[in-house]
Amino acid sequence: MKTFLIFYVLFLAISLPLSTSSFDTLHAGSSLSVENQNVDVLVSSNGVFSAGFHTVGDNAYSFAVWFTQTQPSPYGNNDRTVVWMANRDKPVNAEGSKLTLLKTGNLILNDADRIIIWATGMASIALPQTQLRLYDTGNVVLLTSGPGDDTVLWQSFSSPMDTLLPEQPLTRYGGLVSSSSKSNFFLAAEL
Repeated sequence: MKTFLIFYVLFLAISLPLSTSSFDTLHAGSSLSVENQNVDVLVSSNGVFSAGFHTVGDNAYSFAVWFTQTQPSPYGNNDRTVVWMANRDKPVNAEGSKLTLLKTGNLILNDADRIIIWATGMASIALPQTQLRLYDTGNVVLLTSGPGDDTVLWQSFSSPMDTLLPEQPLTRYGGLVSSSSKSNFFLAAEL
């Protein structure tokens, strides 16, 4: 019995993931770090999309969603097809920057000086069941789970960039943001 218990504990230790890299969900009180950008990545359950920190320059990163599989590129591993960025106009540096889902329900991106660079603006009452989930559609959704019901608090599909994904609505009051260069996303177009 003792041997079985030891093997069972070892099996659990080996089979449990050590990082968020195989998950599509970030829970309240958790964070993703630029310093662990190759490990702290959300991956949609179908494996098509990834979300995490994307390099936009020397020691400059944005929280982004991209297609997980990329074509080989002469430019190295940074040639991802990015479909959405949170802080495209204010990149953070590598040391100490984090994307954190607070227990208040707000999703914030802090730089190394702990200054909030970007936030969803959902700070309100404590919402312990709040999650950030990367869906198979490429939509990053901040939601709170209740008994048999999920309530969407914020979603990346409401703030499109230069790429519209299938199932992403383009509304009358929305706008697209076009890139003026490979790493500069400042041109905007209103509908």
